[in-house]
Amino acid sequence: MKRILLAVLVLIGLQTQAQQATPYFCCDSIIYWIDQSQGFNIGLDTTNIVHNPDSIDVWWAVCTNGLCYSGQGMYDYFPQVMTTDTVKVCYDVMLYESNTMEVCTRCDTVIYDGNNWVLFSMGNTTSINELTFNRVNDNKIYDMLGRELNEIPVGKLYIRNQKLYITR
Repeated sequence: MKRILLAVLVLIGLQTQAQQATPYFCCDSIIYWIDQSQGFNIGLDTTNIVHNPDSIDVWWAVCTNGLCYSGQGMYDYFPQVMTTDTVKVCYDVMLYESNTMEVCTRCDTVIYDGNNWVLFSMGNTTSINELTFNRVNDNKIYDMLGRELNEIPVGKLYIRNQKLYITR
């Protein structure tokens, strides 16, 4: 009987330990902001974090024009970045609660659209215009070097209306 009672108490104790909630962080709830000024002011927005962690460490990496700059803290300033740059922004956020740590990592590419820093994606192009070709068939004659000719050369290649010809 003592063994059965001991086994039941051990099972209840194990079940109670399993039900204790471990801290839950949600990396999706972390966002950052960028100030619209010269240079690059960036900071972490913690308003949507699921729990209230004991402490937060933030490491920033900002890359542009082949150079990367690092920073630390809830916000940082990178004066090297210009509004004409395409910027890769990365962060590592370490959230600590009840002797548990979660690391959230994210990288984005941002561009300045004239008013705000926005996420760069395939949907927002930057100054790429459609090329239009005006093909004119004006019967002008050109040699193989692109020089205009006054008459058709005999025994040589020539171009007329974007086609290649040779006469004998």
